[in-house]
Amino acid sequence: MNPRDYQLLQLRSEIPSAKISENMSSEEKFQNGTLRPIVKLQNDLLVEAFRNYITKHKNAFYELGLQKRISYIENTIQRDIKFRNSLKGMIIGQFTIEEYRTYIENSSALNKRMMNLVKQRIQDNIQLLERDMAYY
Repeated sequence: MNPRDYQLLQLRSEIPSAKISENMSSEEKFQNGTLRPIVKLQNDLLVEAFRNYITKHKNAFYELGLQKRISYIENTIQRDIKFRNSLKGMIIGQFTIEEYRTYIENSSALNKRMMNLVKQRIQDNIQLLERDMAYY
């Protein structure tokens, strides 16, 4: 294993609830073994990127109620391809070489899983998106 891969793996926290078993599909194994730890590691960056997205789109997010904010997050991640690709880059950039090779074999299915995890992570942290919650 090269030094970069070793260091990337050392940064990730273990997620006890993200179990891996023999009878899982390869996509589910990749999701639990790679994507979940990376999304958790990148949490603050993902939230900050969404906060920046809100600002660049005239703060319309802040005028919405809670349910509409949740929908706004989902719609943004599904429909804004440029932003979606930016989020994917934040995750893919944390892959080891082996993980990247696995990813490119089935990127379409893994992208769906990745974006669902990112969407859920941002929605779960919706309180951090408030105007006065910017942390410096």
